[in-house]
Amino acid sequence: MRLALFDLDHTLIPFDSGMAWTQFLVAAGALPPQAEAQYLGYCRQYVEGTLDIHAMHRASVAPLARFPRALLTQWGHEHEQRLAARVAPEMRALVQRHLDAGDLCAIVTATTRFIAEPYGRLFGIEHVVATEAATADGTPGGALTGEIDGLPCFREHKPVRVTHWLQQQRPPLALDGFERSWFYSDSASDLPLLEIVTDPVAVRADPRLRAHARQAGWALID
Repeated sequence: MRLALFDLDHTLIPFDSGMAWTQFLVAAGALPPQAEAQYLGYCRQYVEGTLDIHAMHRASVAPLARFPRALLTQWGHEHEQRLAARVAPEMRALVQRHLDAGDLCAIVTATTRFIAEPYGRLFGIEHVVATEAATADGTPGGALTGEIDGLPCFREHKPVRVTHWLQQQRPPLALDGFERSWFYSDSASDLPLLEIVTDPVAVRADPRLRAHARQAGWALID
């Protein structure tokens, strides 16, 4: 059995999913125009390696708490319909090759689940390991609090979250139990997971990851 894991932003898609969602909500009147600039500021912190993901999640999700979850779901479906044209055919083909080979596939992303899940549907990937949004009553459909539920799917926590997801499969699985395992990512922040799969792949890599990949002899996709 083989495993294929895919980062989302700037890997499966050539843009930032959170920014696309923010722009959609601004256009819908759900967020003020300055929300775009605020989100961009967090993106800069991510690139600089100084991001507090809890602060970013709080700023992005807390303003949505005043809306019914049914309305958020409706907006999510409308947003999803607009995303299909922005998916690169090369990455669709890459994912499809893994699916056709019978590999277990998952998106593994720091993005909040309700933003990330539409991309799973667009790529035909059933499993999404993402940052979970906490709710007031602890149920998936409850009112959002703006906080993160459990560990964010970010940096050193990505291997932990992947391990937990694999253990929940039936029968339970382990990362070191696969014949081969791939992880595709653009960011050096994903080195903790890249370094423990058999086939790490740098996609549109940032400078630090590109240098590391070249030194380690990893595959590069541009």
